[in-house]
Amino acid sequence: MIKKLFIIILGLMCVVMVKPVKKANASSSKFITIETSKGNVVIETLPKIAPNHVKRIKELVKQGFYDGIIFHRVIEGFMAQTGDPDGNGTGGSGKSLKAEFSDYKYKYGTVGMARSMNPDSGDSQFFICFNGCSHLTGQYTVWGQVISGMETVENLAVGEPPRNPDKMISVRLGKK
Repeated sequence: MIKKLFIIILGLMCVVMVKPVKKANASSSKFITIETSKGNVVIETLPKIAPNHVKRIKELVKQGFYDGIIFHRVIEGFMAQTGDPDGNGTGGSGKSLKAEFSDYKYKYGTVGMARSMNPDSGDSQFFICFNGCSHLTGQYTVWGQVISGMETVENLAVGEPPRNPDKMISVRLGKK
């Protein structure tokens, strides 16, 4: 009887002490994969720097908001901009975010939130830096860093807007 009770108590202690393993799913992923007409781009999100922007971008990705949207502004040596459903730089999702400026240095592959003159006007548009963005540090919210596919971004059609713009075919959470 005592032996049986001991085994039951030991079994219960094991159940209580073992933490359940949390499965990673796409919505908790810190990566976003953009399939473009020129290839894939993988962005690591930076929620410690811009938690509200990362949360909003992920919401838009889950809704399929970015699927089919063109790169409407690509300036060689500076940046490639997308995220406007109207395709002309004036549209958005309809929800502006309060700026989350940081001292994260804009460099090759940094992803920042586009905005108007109002610092708190970032919505759905974002840009991926080439080499000429360092002056934007502390003035535009950084929410990600490209970890693969910058050669794809470098090969996007140039222009404001480009004559034949490239587009985001699909945007998904996670690495592909």
